[in-house]
Amino acid sequence: MTERFPAIPPERMTDAQREVAAAIAGGPRGSVRGPFLALLHHPALAMQIQGLGAHLRYGTGMPQALVELLILVTARRWSCQYEFFAHARIARSEGLPEPVIEAIAEGRRPEAMTEDQALVHDFAIAVHRDGKPTDALYAAAEARFGKPGVLDLLALAGYYTMLAMVLNTADPALPEGAVPPLKPL
Repeated sequence: MTERFPAIPPERMTDAQREVAAAIAGGPRGSVRGPFLALLHHPALAMQIQGLGAHLRYGTGMPQALVELLILVTARRWSCQYEFFAHARIARSEGLPEPVIEAIAEGRRPEAMTEDQALVHDFAIAVHRDGKPTDALYAAAEARFGKPGVLDLLALAGYYTMLAMVLNTADPALPEGAVPPLKPL
């Protein structure tokens, strides 16, 4: 990580930090990485955040490619290199087309999106720009995903905003040889 939030070696972790690390590594994430390396410095907070994140990443019932699309829009909004880099890889593996990923990285609205992709993209843009969706976007999202789905979309935008702020503050290095995916807008 960085000097602000250095990685904590397992032998120097408190019991609470070990408990959080075990919960994270034992869940669908499989290991402690990214923002959780910094968040381990506050284990009570980290435990709450990882629980919410597990639901939002893996428990919404929404297609994972749509979740990743929203995460990419959020990472672009906050120019979070690490978040965008990590989730672009996941988005590709979930079938999100490369032109969609590239357009989001460039701060453009992707041209060729499915109806669901366009809805999630435009909903995320509106929420990040205005703090809420327009009436038309809310109605379309509710019709497509139901009230729980709208709340998941809102929570995803907020959750990944928080993680972007943690990552931007911690400023972890990208893997060796990786090019930062986001250029200044």
